[in-house]
Amino acid sequence: MKTIVNTIVLSACMLAAASCEILDNDPDKHVKDEDSTYVGLEEVAELLALIPLKSSHVNEVHDAVTSSSGNGYDEEYTMKDLFERPGAGVGDLEVRSGTIYENPLRDLIKEHVYGMAATRSADDGIDPDRFLEELMSSDIQIYWPFSDSWDGEGMPIITYDPEDGSDKNMGYRLVVNDDGSRSVESLVVDEALAEAEPVWVVNRNSDAGYATLEMLRREDPDWGEGGGTIIVRPSCPETLKTRAEVSVKSLILKDFTMNRSYDTWFAGASEFFVKTGSVEDFTASTEAELRLYSPTITDFLIVVKRSQIGEPLPFNAMLVSDWTGQMTHCAFMITEDDGGTITEWNCTALVRIASKSYGFEIKIPFNSRDDVVWRGQLSSRWLEANSNLVGHFGDVDLTFEVVEYDQ
Repeated sequence: MKTIVNTIVLSACMLAAASCEILDNDPDKHVKDEDSTYVGLEEVAELLALIPLKSSHVNEVHDAVTSSSGNGYDEEYTMKDLFERPGAGVGDLEVRSGTIYENPLRDLIKEHVYGMAATRSADDGIDPDRFLEELMSSDIQIYWPFSDSWDGEGMPIITYDPEDGSDKNMGYRLVVNDDGSRSVESLVVDEALAEAEPVWVVNRNSDAGYATLEMLRREDPDWGEGGGTIIVRPSCPETLKTRAEVSVKSLILKDFTMNRSYDTWFAGASEFFVKTGSVEDFTASTEAELRLYSPTITDFLIVVKRSQIGEPLPFNAMLVSDWTGQMTHCAFMITEDDGGTITEWNCTALVRIASKSYGFEIKIPFNSRDDVVWRGQLSSRWLEANSNLVGHFGDVDLTFEVVEYDQ
């Protein structure tokens, strides 16, 4: 999947008509072979409900989802990490806790799968090696909503994403009987129950392949140690000295507020992509010089958990680093990721030369099933007039800041 902060350089040309779509012409790759062991969400939920979970296993999952959350992802523990790096969260280079789990959850799962295979005949049984291989390579994960409110003792109720838009589903609760035996009872699980008690949802991962802002801040020294809310300043002072302007303006998105979730609670957090198309450092004085400039796109991911609805989240990312007085409009788009084929939004950024406006065509990619939260043009006049004020963009609220740096 793509890296989130990427700058795509495109050819400058006049506004075109219709958008285009990249089609997926290989439908067979989405269908399992007839002799393949199918690993589904319900099957994995039932498996987790049947194995003899102990507090050490719940702690392992909590370590992982807490680490994922700290890295800017959802409260999730992928099957890949569960089998290859017990206790590691999405984005971890190593297991943060440093804990060596004596009996990790993967061993419990393997023991159960091999045990089931041994009790069945070859005709009606499963190939345990193949089942485990498919499980490890799948996009299945354990999602633990509201994990930060866990008391450290309660055992989880286990359910799965029905993937049909429902807000309720059957779940499994582990019961320890008076005689010490263990049994599993069925119950209906909804979001209110998940807020009150620990609930594991077996669902599919949708964000592990992306780099969150938190991860980018750690990778890039300019973002500062360990992330935080550090703004990247322009890093080319030598080139700025050749400019006629006495200052350079930058466009910052300070914070981001989600006012509603876009998916059912079983699917987890909402993943928003914030995309800006602009012509950086534009100083052309003639029409001929237009050919020297190409538009760019900045593309950031922000993951908003369901518990963060209505809460302004610090974003502090630079959308346009060098906004000159000649650029009058940038293109701006917010989508909530839902997958699908790659399509494009044809849009324009506007610049001015000698009192005439010129448009640069920009093609901003997004997925065909994405929810388009907002898209349109932002003018320099509006941005400066509303700098540091909350603006409403569909179902999200944004605070922009226009920052001016003296040379």
